[in-house]
Amino acid sequence: MVALPWILLFAPLLACVAIVLGARKSKPASTALAIGGLVVSFVCALQALMHAGGEHPQIIQSSLNWINLPGLLLEFGLLLDKPAILMSLVVTGVGLMVFIYSTGYMKEDRSYTRYFACLSLFAFSMLGIVLSNNFVSLFIFWELVGASSYLLIGYWYEKPSAAAAGKKAFLVNRIADFGFLLGILTLWNISGLGGHEKTLNFVELAHRIPEFVHGGLISSATLSVAAALVFCGVLGKSAQFPLHVWLPDAMEGPTPVSALIHAATMVAAGVYLIARTYFLFWEAPQALIMVAWIGGFTALFAASMALVENDIKRILAFSTLSQLGYMVMALGLGGYTAGIYHLTTHAFFKALLFLGAGSAIHAVHSNDIWKMGGLLKKMPITGWTFLLATLALCGIFPLSGFWSKDEILAVAFHQNKILYLVGTLTAGLTAFYMGRLFSIAFLGESRVHHHEESHGHHGGIHESPWAMTIPLMLLTIPTIFGGFMGFPEFLHHTTHGGIHVEFNMTVAIISSIVAIGGLALAFMIYSKGMQPSAAAQKKLTWLATPLTRKYWIDEIYRYLNQNVQQQGAVFLGLFEKYVIMGLFANGMAKITGVTGLVLRRIQTGRVQSYAFMVWIGFAAIFLWVFRWVQ
Repeated sequence: MVALPWILLFAPLLACVAIVLGARKSKPASTALAIGGLVVSFVCALQALMHAGGEHPQIIQSSLNWINLPGLLLEFGLLLDKPAILMSLVVTGVGLMVFIYSTGYMKEDRSYTRYFACLSLFAFSMLGIVLSNNFVSLFIFWELVGASSYLLIGYWYEKPSAAAAGKKAFLVNRIADFGFLLGILTLWNISGLGGHEKTLNFVELAHRIPEFVHGGLISSATLSVAAALVFCGVLGKSAQFPLHVWLPDAMEGPTPVSALIHAATMVAAGVYLIARTYFLFWEAPQALIMVAWIGGFTALFAASMALVENDIKRILAFSTLSQLGYMVMALGLGGYTAGIYHLTTHAFFKALLFLGAGSAIHAVHSNDIWKMGGLLKKMPITGWTFLLATLALCGIFPLSGFWSKDEILAVAFHQNKILYLVGTLTAGLTAFYMGRLFSIAFLGESRVHHHEESHGHHGGIHESPWAMTIPLMLLTIPTIFGGFMGFPEFLHHTTHGGIHVEFNMTVAIISSIVAIGGLALAFMIYSKGMQPSAAAQKKLTWLATPLTRKYWIDEIYRYLNQNVQQQGAVFLGLFEKYVIMGLFANGMAKITGVTGLVLRRIQTGRVQSYAFMVWIGFAAIFLWVFRWVQ
């Protein structure tokens, strides 16, 4: 069991190395290595799950000393507890479906082996975040996830929009990670209070921080600052406002990439970080309030933008932003179990939605939902599985999304009525934009151009190959039954802090009515042709414009970049050139040179020169004395 987390972690990395070094020219070998590596990790996660029964299971922790100096001990260590086991199953299970799906979706891609090498590197990086037992290891893998996601988002690097999206995601996350790094350094200093040896180990910090607070060694305000800095990392990876701007653009990568890193794993890393460090946030109530409000605002904010989006992948991207906001809000309100529960179920049905979208795009060769239509008849497996995932996302009973979303709403109802209303309104908007997507893309008559229709076998749009549809069907199992798999019970008693709220029938009924109402309204407008009149639509332009322009956030950042950041960079460049380099560095060098020149003239080593200077001195003294005598 001690070796289990190491095998779980390094199997995908070994597959990546083997592909790069030995299978770059062989599609079957690279496929077998990538899928085989993740299968090994998935089996290890299942084995860990079988040994994780009971209220107080054994926690597996294994570490190797990395840097051991007086006063500085850094370790590379792994921690396998219930949250890590659950997240490992999500990463490897959903990842395995994406890997299999990719064999069909990327079949004709000319860089097929590079794609699977990057996927394996990403799986290794994400598992490193999940399994790390300290902030140093976690931050290393945190940055590796950023690097591997950059490679996958910009996978089609010859396409300018894809290259730009990769750079945007990378740079936005670097801004967030600077704050995260400051938070880690702050916790490093805090951990040494009371004469303790400084540490960044999660288990040690989980015991020390409550003791420091209750013993009066540190205030909750100071901890709130540290928690807020750590939360900066969450703003980047989980794309919370105001650093949400990278995620919609990241849809430029291959659709399986969107399913893997932007639905099930990478964006979930931020939520998992809050859960892993909940011992810190629970002792910092001011930070928890901030977390809850940012999450609630992001959930509503992102859902509103999805209402008018026409790109199927971007609709799902905004949906991901919104659902991540739900999870962050739940954790901020004290709903540790509710947040992780929704993180788990959401990974299944959102991956199913992205893979279903990829299947539709693969058939019609367009991301625009208005260029689809009638796909439910022509692609029944894709259509019906997409419908199930849509209903799960909307929170329709008895699908998995119903149970996890309603647990979040129950926590909000108990803790903060305003955020409960925000969450309920978001649920209605979610049902409406997903109903709109499904009605336009999968119902009605086909709007696929005749030229695109001819791409299919037998002269028409057809169902995707089995390599793509089998993962869709397998993902429907947890989508349907995820609410009955006992995730909340499994997570019970796994954290320091958090509240538990029982199932609230009133909340469940209200949310179900709102969700059904949103779906029905979308169906009537987009399937039954009950759109508002042209005059009414014209009057609503003032509302639609900010939504289509995404509230001008990108424009604001572009203005700040060009007119503030660039001007600041010019000023700092001139300051460095003329003040730091010109005045201080070069100026000191010139002063030293002149001083040396003067001293060289004085210290010549010639007796005649020294005698001459002595006589000049005597003359000066004589004149000075003679002046005073006069």
